[in-house]
Amino acid sequence: MGHVTGKMPVPRLSPASANHYTRSGKESATPASAHAPWPIGDVQTHTTTHATLLARLSDGADPAAWSEFYDRYGELIRNFARPQGLQAADCEDVVQDVVLALTKAMPGFEYDPAKGRFRGYLKTITLHAIYRKSFQKRGQVNLEDIEKTAAAACTDAAVDEQWEAEWRQYHLRQAMRVIEAEFNAADRAAFQRYAVEGGDANETAAELGLSVDQVYKAKSRILKRLGELIEQQVQDEG
Repeated sequence: MGHVTGKMPVPRLSPASANHYTRSGKESATPASAHAPWPIGDVQTHTTTHATLLARLSDGADPAAWSEFYDRYGELIRNFARPQGLQAADCEDVVQDVVLALTKAMPGFEYDPAKGRFRGYLKTITLHAIYRKSFQKRGQVNLEDIEKTAAAACTDAAVDEQWEAEWRQYHLRQAMRVIEAEFNAADRAAFQRYAVEGGDANETAAELGLSVDQVYKAKSRILKRLGELIEQQVQDEG
């Protein structure tokens, strides 16, 4: 029997594939070979809903809420900042600047999806942090120029699509944490090698000591569960 590890990388879906998940909650038609594995560190299962986390941040009396926020959104912000020409250390600074801005804005914050989604609010704060860092690296600190550049980016269709793509990947990462907790190591390994890496079903089965039918079922069950989880997350988001 092949070696089955306890954890698997989180797949990073292509934009079209990730978008299909968030829209329909069903398996993408994008070939599995188009997906690349995306590793993360220790996998945690968050039971706190999006709205509940925002309420905890607003309360200001729960330091653990900021740790959870960082764990949830840090990678989203870094991935969004990186294509803007920032180095890894700069991207981390952007995350810290976003958290700092939110610590000032969140006390007393009341989340009302009817007035605008949190992801749009977070995008605006993130863009301001990105352009502050970019201007600083060029030795420019004119706040008016930073505000104008960030405001223009907020309405740029290409920037918006990039943010939405990263937001879909965020949803996938959140869902994969639940998959890690709900499915056994053999099923996850079969899904990783067959559905994500595009391996041959027969070779995957032989390598893992499973039947081909088990490989097929692992892919089907995990894809179905991913769709359900992401659909629920999107609904929870408001």
